[in-house]
Amino acid sequence: MRNWKETEIYKTIWLAIPIIMGELAQMSLHLIDTAMVGAISYKHLAAASLVMTAANIPFVVGIGMTISVSQLVSMANGRRDHQLISHYLFNGFLLCTAFALLISGGLVFGREILRHLHQDPQVVELALPFMTLVGLSVIPMLLFMTLKQFTDGLEYTKTAMMLSLAAMPINIFLNWLLIFGHWGFPRLELVGAGYATLITRTLIFVVLGLIVLKHRTFSRFVALRENQWKYNLKTMKELLRIGIPSSMQMGVEVGAFAVSGIIIGTIGAVSQAAHQIALSCAAFTFMVSMGLSQAGSIRVSNAFGRGDWKKISVIGKTTLVAAFIYGSFCAICFIFFRWQLPLIFNGDPEVVRLSALLLLFAAVFQISVATQATGAGVLRGIKDVRVPTVLITLAYWVIGLPVGWIFAFPYGMGAAGMWLGLILGLTLASLFLGFRFLKMARKHNLNPEF
Repeated sequence: MRNWKETEIYKTIWLAIPIIMGELAQMSLHLIDTAMVGAISYKHLAAASLVMTAANIPFVVGIGMTISVSQLVSMANGRRDHQLISHYLFNGFLLCTAFALLISGGLVFGREILRHLHQDPQVVELALPFMTLVGLSVIPMLLFMTLKQFTDGLEYTKTAMMLSLAAMPINIFLNWLLIFGHWGFPRLELVGAGYATLITRTLIFVVLGLIVLKHRTFSRFVALRENQWKYNLKTMKELLRIGIPSSMQMGVEVGAFAVSGIIIGTIGAVSQAAHQIALSCAAFTFMVSMGLSQAGSIRVSNAFGRGDWKKISVIGKTTLVAAFIYGSFCAICFIFFRWQLPLIFNGDPEVVRLSALLLLFAAVFQISVATQATGAGVLRGIKDVRVPTVLITLAYWVIGLPVGWIFAFPYGMGAAGMWLGLILGLTLASLFLGFRFLKMARKHNLNPEF
């Protein structure tokens, strides 16, 4: 009988747990902001939704770029090449810093676009100053993510997890002070949530930066800086070959949800608030899928660096099975708790009623979203990023969104119609990526055992 701890699925889950905890902690910061802002009014909740919807596309594109660091560091680690790891750290951080500044500048100086999205005027006025602070906070967050991808690529996933968990009480306390005006601080409401996010993100970036520079686990790579910390155009191109398609994959997916949110916002503030609640719940469970995806991707990339295709197939297939089981569990939870979950965010009866309906749709796509994320991750681990990007784009933008719009308006289904379109897009993307990985496995004449 094979020891459970020796199986590839156990090793992947063990690596994934700290990543998942870190992702859940980061998502919890967003949910905490949403819940605390929602306690003021559903208009404030809708304003927060509008900003996060608009900011998510460029922000996720930046996160996609940071993923290139973990992929290349993991491959170099599979070859035990410390010089190359140090080289990827420096050039990756340089590239991601440039993207962080570009994205932040675009959000801050382009915030007036919110006035042209046909949203509730009061919601827009509440959203504009919050957009500025969210845009500024992108810089420390993407730099933190870059260093996190470096430590994750070396399979030291607990470091960033501990910082992400520590950020939660700090953010809650700052929200309490600044949103509601306690201890003599001014009552800033939504703007206070923005300041709390900026301060918290800056703090965790600075601390992780000091750990990477000073802790003996990582300082051995920093010690190689005299020879390896040099700008290299070839390395930049290598990072971009993974980073750009990864960014596009994530941007296409988040963009579809963002556009659907903006379309739903044209229906009314109640629909937008309900959409934000259901989406926040779905995004929270999605963080576990992302953790599985990243762990599978890192382990596949490590095996890819050694040319071990048999292990690549086993890791990929078992990770997809784990994602399917997890997605099924989440679907059941959403169905049974659809009336209780909205009350965490807002008590307005109309908002709760519509949120409960949308959570039923969210339950339907839990399996698809889990397997789709995992499929993209394991394919990224073998540097297969271009074709999956095309497949995801087709699923969401050519099929999912247009069908959702047809259901929402010509058929009069409103927000529920848009969610039906999202379900279709997610399901197709999941099938496309899953079959592609299986095709890649067969192509290399693999017949692994689970």
